[in-house]
Amino acid sequence: MLSLTRQAARARISNVLPGVRMLTPLARLHTSPIRLRTKEEDTVASLPNKANEIIEAVLYGSKVVKEDESQTHSKVLARGKYVHELQKHRVKPDKVEEYIKLVSLHYPRIANDPANDVHLCGSWSIEVGELDTFVHIWEYKGYPGHQHTMAQLARDPAYAQFMKELRPLLISRYNNIMLEFSFWKTSPPTVTNGIYELRKYSLKPGHLLEWEMHWRKGLECRRQFCEPVGAWFSQLGDLNTVHHMWSYPDLQARKTTREEAWNVEGWSDTVYKTVRFIDSMQSYILKPLTYSPLR
Repeated sequence: MLSLTRQAARARISNVLPGVRMLTPLARLHTSPIRLRTKEEDTVASLPNKANEIIEAVLYGSKVVKEDESQTHSKVLARGKYVHELQKHRVKPDKVEEYIKLVSLHYPRIANDPANDVHLCGSWSIEVGELDTFVHIWEYKGYPGHQHTMAQLARDPAYAQFMKELRPLLISRYNNIMLEFSFWKTSPPTVTNGIYELRKYSLKPGHLLEWEMHWRKGLECRRQFCEPVGAWFSQLGDLNTVHHMWSYPDLQARKTTREEAWNVEGWSDTVYKTVRFIDSMQSYILKPLTYSPLR
């Protein structure tokens, strides 16, 4: 009965698919030798894997960059010598003069105290962007220097009094712990009597290494026209964030400098390859306070 059923099934398949010969189990042992795939067939077979690799790169970043991520970003990208802190203070509009007077007294004292492992890079007021807001960048001798300085200030009665007077002047305050890029050393104290631009880029998570690789190559196009002040990537606070700072004689010089960079081969390619990794961008024009080491 089973044999008749199989024969009937073979006959039905032969009617539906003319030219198809059904093999018995014994006949299968005597089929022709296995044929090797051609190069063209291998290429077609590999397409799904390549498609998967493309999708993986889009979602999780390229494998080439991920190999570099076997080390932490701080080892791959940073100089490793200093830790920087960016502080931002939003001041009550009617308290701006009082605020400037207060920080002008206490910040130089903190920076010049040999008991602290910290230097003040600069202090600025924002002239274009978030008005009545001030930016301060501190440079610590690594994380041990940051820890030591915080402990010193916690025991300093003058600092406690300073904070007591500072808080009522503020709407809010914010800070970010950053490391400087290995290819861009933070500028030492310099007097230019110009303006400063601080740019903040919020990157898509997982793309810092790719952004840095392209941006570092294109930086030389900008160096021909102005020297950068510093560039840092965040470690604590707003993650996946890059800050970089430039100095110009004035706004017109900034305009001219940026236009000239577009005429240099490589800069437009740098912008094209880096902008796709950026979620948002901010630009602030800064005016240094009188005591700022960078001014």
